[in-house]
Amino acid sequence: MMRRVLGDRRGATLVEFALLAPVMLLLLMGLFDLCYRSYAQAILTGAVQQAARRGTLEGNSGNDTLARMDAAVIAQMRPVANNLTWQSNRKYYRGFASIAPETFDDANHNNRYDPGECFSDINGNKRWDTDPGNEGQGGANDVTVYTMRVTYPRLFPLTGLMGLPPTQEISSSTALKNQPYGSQGVNAPETICT
Repeated sequence: MMRRVLGDRRGATLVEFALLAPVMLLLLMGLFDLCYRSYAQAILTGAVQQAARRGTLEGNSGNDTLARMDAAVIAQMRPVANNLTWQSNRKYYRGFASIAPETFDDANHNNRYDPGECFSDINGNKRWDTDPGNEGQGGANDVTVYTMRVTYPRLFPLTGLMGLPPTQEISSSTALKNQPYGSQGVNAPETICT
């Protein structure tokens, strides 16, 4: 009798499936979550680039216009990710080369700015900055960096079992030069030595 029970293979497939099914489901949920994040990232990137192109045109530097552009990006994201939160940021620079820390004379050759060293004050705030950008859309011929961060709930709530947070954050950024829609006087940056 015992030999017959030990030799019986009926139900072995069911037991194997019961052992492997949770692992397979977790792997599939992780894969679907990763694919969904890639899809949401592609939608956000396209929406941000479209809004940034609109922002480079004349008459689009007012706060109400910029808020409408942000709303257009979010409207494209809502069908993809419900219950999302977002944060946008616009900074403008004098040119593409200005999207870097302000240059300085490294008198002691330590490769970092120290008080007392001379620097080019690109944004005119009388202090050395690692990011010399100013908030807003800027004017004609300025380069605007537009960034949008979106946080939304994950596709599967069980991702916590894999050690992942319950929300997903994605962001997209683009830099475009505003159209030459007006005259803009470009002054050379002031060199300041303190």
